[in-house]
Amino acid sequence: MNNVWEVFWRFFALGCISFGGPAAHIGYFQRTFVQKLKWLDDDAYARLISLSQFLPGPGSSQIGFALGYRRAGIFGAMAAFIGFTLPSFLLLYFLATTTLDESANGILVGLVHGLKLLAVVVVADATLGMFKSFCQDKISISIAVFTAIALLVMPHLWTQIGVLALAALVGAFYSKSNTRPNVQQQAGAGGFKLLPLLVFLVLFAGLPFITGLSPWADIFSGFYQAGSLVFGGGHVVLPLLQQTVGDAFDTDRFLMGYAAAQAVPGPMFTMATFLGAEMSLANPLIGAFIATLAVFLPGFLLVLSLQGVWESLAAKPKVAGAAWGINAAVVGLLFSALYQPVFASSVTSSMEMALVILGFFLLRIIKLPIVWLVLGFAAVGVALHF
Repeated sequence: MNNVWEVFWRFFALGCISFGGPAAHIGYFQRTFVQKLKWLDDDAYARLISLSQFLPGPGSSQIGFALGYRRAGIFGAMAAFIGFTLPSFLLLYFLATTTLDESANGILVGLVHGLKLLAVVVVADATLGMFKSFCQDKISISIAVFTAIALLVMPHLWTQIGVLALAALVGAFYSKSNTRPNVQQQAGAGGFKLLPLLVFLVLFAGLPFITGLSPWADIFSGFYQAGSLVFGGGHVVLPLLQQTVGDAFDTDRFLMGYAAAQAVPGPMFTMATFLGAEMSLANPLIGAFIATLAVFLPGFLLVLSLQGVWESLAAKPKVAGAAWGINAAVVGLLFSALYQPVFASSVTSSMEMALVILGFFLLRIIKLPIVWLVLGFAAVGVALHF
């Protein structure tokens, strides 16, 4: 149980400060669990990233779920999910059910902006670190560069899927690595698990038949279907969730929830928390809980089912080569995300750029603990706002 508790509080702490979306989350996880705690090495972490890229659901949360599973089994996986999601769940539930006065809202805006500047620092640091680890020859560097260019020029879901698939093909045929990867065996290691996959399929096929039986069943079914069909992370879930809520929301209220999900730390999929609370005015807490559980559940069932077999497949040369190509492409994905949305939505003045440079220096060169950077950027964000 000590491991489970450690997993929970580590992820809870990250859930309180992980602004900036999935790319920033990957950076926070890499710095905490690979560099600092050494729960796994760079190669094993890269395999988790590559797995999350090809499964529907919230990519960064799936990585967190897998990390918790490797550390402390299924209870560690649940502890990671609850810890990382709880801060954003509470904040979005609060925003859905409370009206803030002007002064409190101003402090919140400043706090969020300061931590978004820190997200630029963290993503830049993670991008540099992963570039050094996974782009060590001309082919891998080329994959990263052309992935970044493609995503910056054509920032669409199909572009991301296409470049990842192309990178996997290039890696499978041109990777120079003929060595067997170091596949770590952890508490959650194992092969293919049939039961989670069956649960995923039964729910996906069966839930549409129970819609109309109760409002709770409708909420669970709608959000589960949305979570099952989303590839590419939080921004892609927007149109599916809009279809899910239908006429229950006016457009302004829906966009307010979307903006709030981007402003708070943690996974953007917790927009379901806001929507679930709004759809269940009589029992907003129950509605928020059901919607949140439903939208995350499909991706986690698939990770639980496929993580072990993915680890085994990664030991095969061709698959290892494909993963090598995907890892290089993920570096390019981080490069593109560093600009849009992380940098473009955060840095709007030369003063803010100076703060980002200072933060990068303190984190990368001075090795200042991240908690001090969080406190400093939060304070500066509030000061700049007022």
